[in-house]
Amino acid sequence: MKIPKHVLPIIVIAQFCCTSLWFAGNAVLPQLIDKYNWEASSLGNLTSAVQFGFISGTLVFAFLSLADRFSPSKLFFISATFGAVFNVLGLLVASNFIALLCFRILVGFSLAGIYPVGMKIAADYYQQGLGKSLGYLVGALVVGTALPHLIKGLLGNALPWLWVLVSTSAIAFLGGLLIVLFVKDGPHHKQMNGFDAKLLSQIFKNTKLKSAAFGYFGHQWELYTFWAFVPILLTFYASLHHTTMLSISFYSFLVIGIGGLACVMAGYTSQYFGVKNTAATALFLSGLCCLLSPLFLIWASFPVFIAFLIFWGFNVVADSPLFSTLIAQNAEPSNKGTSLTLVNSIGFAITIVSIQFISLLQQHISPVYLFTLLAIGPLFGLISLYKK
Repeated sequence: MKIPKHVLPIIVIAQFCCTSLWFAGNAVLPQLIDKYNWEASSLGNLTSAVQFGFISGTLVFAFLSLADRFSPSKLFFISATFGAVFNVLGLLVASNFIALLCFRILVGFSLAGIYPVGMKIAADYYQQGLGKSLGYLVGALVVGTALPHLIKGLLGNALPWLWVLVSTSAIAFLGGLLIVLFVKDGPHHKQMNGFDAKLLSQIFKNTKLKSAAFGYFGHQWELYTFWAFVPILLTFYASLHHTTMLSISFYSFLVIGIGGLACVMAGYTSQYFGVKNTAATALFLSGLCCLLSPLFLIWASFPVFIAFLIFWGFNVVADSPLFSTLIAQNAEPSNKGTSLTLVNSIGFAITIVSIQFISLLQQHISPVYLFTLLAIGPLFGLISLYKK
């Protein structure tokens, strides 16, 4: 069956639009901290709230096998709509941090029907060249995740922070609409009747699937904590070197957003060097950046430091679509969507532990050395990938 040319671009655009919900709260948090005198730990808690919601959502989606039992395209649209609504409702409770956390949890829950379901839609269309397709898809997720920082950077103080939430909600709804209108369920979509209780044990018994899953878990230990703390890294560097930056938000977008290009390039590179080897290379380089971060924080000039963060931002996520490819390729066709969702759920649970771990140690360890601890993840991932 010939796949229509519009399918992949629309999936990519929709993923980009909808994942802008992810860090919408993070982008405006500095203004909220100043306005309502919240604690500095609010960053870790707000990010973890979204991650917790995503984990809860993926568990529900996995145990109900929603992506394998129903139309993934319709599920994507419904999730995007609810995510957009919960995101904008945060405006009504912004002065109450606990209430805001609740709505960010609901946004995270909705994202469970966007990120893994988007991968499921792509996998149902592209069995050949899946690594390249997921490279575009995860690349869109990365740029979408960084988008709120760009919107905040462009708006500056010209418009209230609430416009970041309004605009990301509108963009997310548009993304869901594109999928449901123009992307039907793929030719390789296979329905299953319900959740297979043996699926979790299969992940750990299937050697290739286990290797890919554990590699992904190591990758997740580093990824979202790095993304969440990019503004902290930039702010600390500016304070340490008495440097005035034009816009923390703009540089944060640049460092995170470069990962979109990295995912696309990794997808193409994997066709020549293999999915596993390409993932391992990116994992090694990002782990090396963790270990070298004190040197660049202390001694690097501002242009060199920014270049280092961009290099780190490139490699920290380049392996993400490749791990998803390995998981999709080694899962049973009838529960591919559930396998992707379940592994995602475990991976994002790890991000909460990592974010809270770094947030806690932030009070006791200098930021100069703090991020070397993220190297634990890449090391574990590399060992898992090549363990016999």
